[in-house]
Amino acid sequence: MTDLKQTLDAARWHGEPPDWTLSEDALSVTTGNETDFWQDTFYGFRRDDGHGLLRDVEGDFTAVVGFEAVYDVLYDQAGLMMRADEGNWLKVGIEYSDGILNFSTVVTRDGRSDWSVIPVPAATGVQRIRLTRLGGAVLTHYGAEGGWQLMRLADFPAGAAVGVGPMACSPQRAGLVVRFPEFHVGPPAADPLHAS
Repeated sequence: MTDLKQTLDAARWHGEPPDWTLSEDALSVTTGNETDFWQDTFYGFRRDDGHGLLRDVEGDFTAVVGFEAVYDVLYDQAGLMMRADEGNWLKVGIEYSDGILNFSTVVTRDGRSDWSVIPVPAATGVQRIRLTRLGGAVLTHYGAEGGWQLMRLADFPAGAAVGVGPMACSPQRAGLVVRFPEFHVGPPAADPLHAS
């Protein structure tokens, strides 16, 4: 397995958390108070103060993150972010809502966010998320027994360099502790639509 510290050495924080550590084995993050990423839709507010440790990536790629936390307050969340700028980004991972865990994807285009969820009430331990960018498309998967399960195929601006990396926020509290034992970026998956 790749040395996580080496993989994230050139990454930079968007919204540095109040407490974090990075070793060869894991990135650990403790979220700040009422942190979030969201733009306008339905709620009518703009939040861009969540935590993302992002490294620059150009062109097509696949990124994978593994993470674990104890989610017990509404909207606690962790996973992976891909970000071009404040108005164009994607976050995908676990989000706690209505008393259960969900695999969650938020896609923000031109300053407006959408949200989709897949309930996973029995999820425990380290969860894995995969994101593949191909031209103007992004595919997200969650790790399932025996492979990857498609969550979303979304439109995203082609060509621009993006920041990619572990993400966490806690919109209704401080102190969500998230451990990321895995993060890597490489060439795009050979057949991402069908979870190869």
